[in-house]
Amino acid sequence: MDELSAKIQAILFVAGEPVAISDLAHALNLTETEMNAAMDTMRDQMDASGGLRLNRFGGKAQLSIKPEYAGAVEALLNPTQRMPLTSAVMETLSIIAYRQPVTKSEIEAVRGVKCDYSVQSLLNKGLICEMGRRETLGRPVLYGTTDSFLRHFGIEDISQLPDINPEVKE
Repeated sequence: MDELSAKIQAILFVAGEPVAISDLAHALNLTETEMNAAMDTMRDQMDASGGLRLNRFGGKAQLSIKPEYAGAVEALLNPTQRMPLTSAVMETLSIIAYRQPVTKSEIEAVRGVKCDYSVQSLLNKGLICEMGRRETLGRPVLYGTTDSFLRHFGIEDISQLPDINPEVKE
C-alpha cells in the first residue's frame, strides 16, 4: 500500500464514521479529483487483500469490513441493529424513504395500521431520524432517512431509489 493510501486509511479508521471527501482532500492538500483517483487506487488495493473495504456514498467515504468477514465480528455488534427488517418495518421504511419528510400519521394513512413499533425499530437501527417538526396543530415529528440508510442499501443518495408506479406514489 502506498503512503497516500495509508494516510487515507488511517484517517478513515480513526474517524469511525463517514468523512466528506472534500475534507479528506483538504487534510491531505489534494484536489478532489486527486483524492478520488487516490481512493480508486486504494479501493483496488483493499479489494485485492485485507478484511476492509472502502465505501463511497453521498460525497463521503468510510471504511467497513468485507461482507465475507462479518461473521468474525458479529458478536461485537449491537443485536438490535443486526436483527433483520420485518416486512412491516420494510414497508414503513419505504414510505419514509419515498415521502420524506413524513409524519407518523401520514405513514399510518398509507399503511392503514399503526406504525409506532416500526418507526421505533427504524430509529433504533439508525436508518431513520427525526428531521424536525411540521408547523401544524400538534407539531408532529417529521421523519426521514439517514446516511446509514444509504449505506445499508448501497446507494449514494435518495434519487437512486427505484421508481415506483405513479398510481402507488400518490
